[in-house]
Amino acid sequence: MNNLALRRNRKKVRAAVMLGLPAVMLVAAMVLDTKVVAIGSNENVGATVFSPDNFGETEFPKLQKSIEDKSVDAVTLVTALQENRDAAVAKYGVPGSIGPAISVKFSGVVGQGRSGIYFVSVPGLPDDVRIRVQTGPAINGTDIRDATGTISFGQFKNQIEYQDAGAALNREMKKTVLSKLDTSTLTGKTISVVGVFQLVNPKSWLVAPVALEVK
Repeated sequence: MNNLALRRNRKKVRAAVMLGLPAVMLVAAMVLDTKVVAIGSNENVGATVFSPDNFGETEFPKLQKSIEDKSVDAVTLVTALQENRDAAVAKYGVPGSIGPAISVKFSGVVGQGRSGIYFVSVPGLPDDVRIRVQTGPAINGTDIRDATGTISFGQFKNQIEYQDAGAALNREMKKTVLSKLDTSTLTGKTISVVGVFQLVNPKSWLVAPVALEVK
């Protein structure tokens, strides 16, 4: 091979190397920027994974205190609703998913129960106003989540997380408030309750308790 041919081959080799360098550098950059996540890992790359249980543990004590602070005596509430429902709701209620959420407190004698829901006879209430208290195992609704107006849909990624948050608060309430409650001997006893309900029918309240004491 003469010198001219040799020089031409060297130029071709140099050109090929130069053209290949950007591709090599791009691949190297991609490797350095890649985060390896093991299969089955709970780690969500680039986003914080929402933990309903952590949310419930953190937020329930705050909501519990707020509901206790906001709670209105049941007899006072009934009187206010009878006099002027709109004014009573504006004073005591917080907008909820199916009706205003109202924090309430009362003491009364436990009546018959079914599926963990017990009627409570509260002195001073009209006979046509019925109060029921949820004791589990199932706690229905999102009353605790909606009780204060401090938790809203916009704080969550989607509707699923929003619903999970409500369910987690109910679970935390069961663990904190109801776990030691013996429902098998509850009928006939006097209880004091602080809780929240959504006002749909002013003569029928289904209360989710955040504090419950058996006298």
